[in-house]
Amino acid sequence: MRELTLEQVPSGNDLRTALLAAGLPVDDLDDAGRLYFECRDADGVLIGFSGLEECGADFLLRSMVILPEFRSRGYGRDLALATIARTPLSADIYLATTTAAAFFELLGFEGVARDRVPESILSTRQLSGICPASATIMKLNRPPT
Repeated sequence: MRELTLEQVPSGNDLRTALLAAGLPVDDLDDAGRLYFECRDADGVLIGFSGLEECGADFLLRSMVILPEFRSRGYGRDLALATIARTPLSADIYLATTTAAAFFELLGFEGVARDRVPESILSTRQLSGICPASATIMKLNRPPT
């Protein structure tokens, strides 16, 4: 994994603009319980953004976007892994996607049926209304702690 810096940031205009440009939802960016990060390379160049939503003891990986000029260079993998590293090892990590299931499978996520997802995750605005019902819900397959 290349050297990247993740710095926690507020849900500002740069994040909103990047998400909108990628066709990702922004309706609940300012709700409580979210952490956002900007990702920079070793030279301080902005690469993208990611986010986590706290859901009790678990987390929802969200708001992940790589700026267009840096896509298809492996930054998405590095950003996802660096963001996941910000969570406790004991936490379960979930996400919802309509287009990137194959990418997240390469990182150890597996599709999970809605009836196997904790209510704390299902009741997020992301999963209860923003994402379409057809979105794939995935859970990170972490080794037991």
